[in-house]
Amino acid sequence: MIFDIPNNVNHILNVLMDNSYEAFIVGGCVRDIILNKVPEDWDITTSAKPDDIKRLFKRTIDTGIEHGTVTVLLDNDKFEVTTYRLDGEYEDNRHPKQVAFTSSLKEDLRRRDFTINAMAYNEKQGLIDLYGGIEDLKNKIVTCVGVATERLEEDALRILRAIRFSAQLGFDIEKNTLDAIKNRVSLLKHISAERINVELSKLLVSDNPDRIRLAYELGITREVLPEFDKMMLTRQNNKHHMYNVGDHTIKALRIVGNIKSDRIFTAKEKLILRWTILLHDVEKPNTLTTDQYGNDHFYGHNEKGAETAKKILKRLRFDNETLDTVVRLIKHHTYRYKLDARNMRKAVSKIGKKYMELLFEVNYADNMAKNEKYIDEMIADLDQAERLYREIIDKNECTDLKSLKITGKDLVDSGFKQGKVIGNTLNTLLGMVINEPNLNNKETLLNLAKEIKN
Repeated sequence: MIFDIPNNVNHILNVLMDNSYEAFIVGGCVRDIILNKVPEDWDITTSAKPDDIKRLFKRTIDTGIEHGTVTVLLDNDKFEVTTYRLDGEYEDNRHPKQVAFTSSLKEDLRRRDFTINAMAYNEKQGLIDLYGGIEDLKNKIVTCVGVATERLEEDALRILRAIRFSAQLGFDIEKNTLDAIKNRVSLLKHISAERINVELSKLLVSDNPDRIRLAYELGITREVLPEFDKMMLTRQNNKHHMYNVGDHTIKALRIVGNIKSDRIFTAKEKLILRWTILLHDVEKPNTLTTDQYGNDHFYGHNEKGAETAKKILKRLRFDNETLDTVVRLIKHHTYRYKLDARNMRKAVSKIGKKYMELLFEVNYADNMAKNEKYIDEMIADLDQAERLYREIIDKNECTDLKSLKITGKDLVDSGFKQGKVIGNTLNTLLGMVINEPNLNNKETLLNLAKEIKN
């Protein structure tokens, strides 16, 4: 096992140790190195007090000095250095009332959440694993340090973190930890919406987003996303489906973002896709009707679902860009493409060119999670729709006002008065160009505008 530690991190460790203090990298970065992953963050723990840390390094920030954390600045990098500490009594199942510094690494590691995050390392003393972290990594299991109920009651966020690590690492959750979670899910009411957002999002963008099922089985979603529980209990007696709403959603979650090898999505796009799929059928439980033949229908679930998704994402404090994109994709996820160029241009104009790549991915995942008997037919139609879309893009055909070869200023210059007539005329011209792309040149559009005016 080779610990390849960045020079700046080693520098901090060496400065502290050269001045007779203990110092180690700790937590997630140690875990990631053992798993042959590149750490995203480098956390350092030390016996040095905050004032000692500030004395030894020229550039520091009092990030959380009341909890023993000082950020050390080296070049353009920032590193959190935290004094060994003991947490006092927790007042809200989230934060300790006070912390006390200690000279014992063992005591510092004992307060951490899971054994796989309670290991420390430096080059002088090697790996410090006092609570069985290596063994749990080998066995691929998430285990609370010490008594699970105590760890979860100290900080209820650990309930979500356990599920998230299970999803990110593909690990099971140890039985005592699992039982403690089941009996402590009500503590999640103490967790802020922002933190719930972070943990659920990390779960969803992981390689195992279907661990949302485990969150449901443990009662976690009942507390943080009750709408999902209703989906898990809603049938779909319809020839196109073979799963209930929740199971269909979970199957689609595993598919979305991974369908075509030539399609690479950014981290932000993957987040948007996973949340879209998670919520795309959120209103099916409330729109379920059954016809005289016993067939279930969900009329309007896309538009109502978009409204409900907006409320959920606002509740979870999502940024406006993510919220708006997810809502738009949900609203249009049932769009029925007519397989000719003119109608595809209409679809692109209505939905928005910037959303089409994401919407096709949602469409594919949604359909591939339906009744296997009909998948080939549905995917063939989607392939044809996407080919038509690609042709429109390749030909740079006009589908919005931005690509119309005439502007409001052009209309004013040709004699139109300012006002609503400008917008109405441009929209009329856009409709004409969508029907007949060859009309999209300035001279032709000016002549057409004059005919519309008269």
